[in-house]
Amino acid sequence: MKELDPLVFLSVFQEMLGFWLWIMLAAAVVGVVAFVALLVRERGLVSRRLVLSEVLGIFGGAVALVIMAKVSSSGFTDAGGPADWFLIALVYGVGLVATVVLAYTVLGWMSPRRPAH
Repeated sequence: MKELDPLVFLSVFQEMLGFWLWIMLAAAVVGVVAFVALLVRERGLVSRRLVLSEVLGIFGGAVALVIMAKVSSSGFTDAGGPADWFLIALVYGVGLVATVVLAYTVLGWMSPRRPAH
């Protein structure tokens, strides 16, 4: 593969995840829009909520690894080279960041910051 073609990645993810790919992409778009709207509404981040979201992100990364192992034909014991371990770390990182953003957003809309008097 000499060129980086996004349609190849889309085809591979479609093959691996099926209809769940579109659900995950829609959730990502809705989550990011809701996160940005929350930041604009509150004019910044709330540190307590961010720390709680980061703790939840640790578990979200682990869940992303479990999903990856379920949808692929290989497991963690099949990882042989640096590229495999880089991909595993990348999946964990994406799961962590996605969980932090979505958790922060849900917590923010459920219990918004009270204005200071």
